[in-house]
Amino acid sequence: MFRFMIVAAAVALSTVPALANGHGGGEPAPPKVEAPVAPAKVVLTKKGPKLVDLKGMTLYYYERDTTGKTSNCNGKCSESWIPLAATADAKAVGDFTVINRDDGSKMWAYRYRPLYTSPADRAPGDANGNATTLQWRIAQPAE
Repeated sequence: MFRFMIVAAAVALSTVPALANGHGGGEPAPPKVEAPVAPAKVVLTKKGPKLVDLKGMTLYYYERDTTGKTSNCNGKCSESWIPLAATADAKAVGDFTVINRDDGSKMWAYRYRPLYTSPADRAPGDANGNATTLQWRIAQPAE
């Protein structure tokens, strides 16, 4: 019985450091790295999948945006088509990249196509911007 108590005490004492902070004794836990969040998501509609911003507003692309490096919708155009803004320190996430704008701001692009919302869309799910001109298309995920 005495031998059993010594073994039990030794096992108990040896597990204490392993239980501290979920790893070795007394070392600080490694910092948590938050995964970057994509600026848009895919929703399924009757007309197929489309990209929407995180508020559910339909995203569009401009057919003249072909270089993948800049936006061709500046000045008055960006009043009618609102660029999907990116923060100054935004980094690419999957198929989403960051494009520099003429005014020095940054915006999100999907597969190097800058993304915009339309003021004609009043509520999540609206797609009224698609009817304004044939040069603007609803952004869809790549197949």
